[in-house]
Amino acid sequence: MRLSDFKILTFDCYGTLIDWETGMATALQPLVARAGRALSRDQMLEAHARHESAQQVTTPGRRYRELLAIVYKRLAEEWGVPASWDECLAYGRSIRDWPAFPDSADALAYLARHFKMAILSNIDNESFAFSNTRLGVTFDAIYTAEDIGSYKPSPRNFEYMLDKLAGRGFARADILHTAESLFHDHQPANGFGLASCWIHRRHAARGFGATMNPGTMPRIDFRFTSMAELAEAHRREGPATA
Repeated sequence: MRLSDFKILTFDCYGTLIDWETGMATALQPLVARAGRALSRDQMLEAHARHESAQQVTTPGRRYRELLAIVYKRLAEEWGVPASWDECLAYGRSIRDWPAFPDSADALAYLARHFKMAILSNIDNESFAFSNTRLGVTFDAIYTAEDIGSYKPSPRNFEYMLDKLAGRGFARADILHTAESLFHDHQPANGFGLASCWIHRRHAARGFGATMNPGTMPRIDFRFTSMAELAEAHRREGPATA
């Protein structure tokens, strides 16, 4: 199997292209400081993952920036810190400040010359628009949780994406799903028979950070620790052969 076997790369965004863990940790730091307890970055992120995942199941139709406000409220309660609703809403709006990984824009610019590219993300459209300016490319399609009315790892999100891509002439064998999260992306992608490319951003860290433990290791067809590695691997393949 070669990267050049595929016609379209479908990307998760947050955790893969946008450094959401740094964005979350930065925005949560004032709340953690008021908690009066020592919480490591990973403890913060793992608590966030628990509340986010539960809330996505409970209110799948809520826009992500609004859902994050509830997550902030739940974290404040867990850590015993008073928090106003305005603070909660401000945390949801902090998505627009989350940084891109340093290699994302250049790698995407290269890959866009060789593949069609689509986003499948647990995000709302307004928040993604801010992130997209940091990524600097025009995606061929953008499928958000706000469009679909549910959050990954729900199969509905993949069904929606596959239906829309089929309407544009892409078969499943044409698609390489590219993501960091084993829980949100690679497990459900396995269930749909999609080829899978793991951008293992957390390769130097323990645990799963801002994503839930997938329980069992899904099948991975390609593994890289950055988007830059993915782009370089494609360069090394050279021209596609018949």
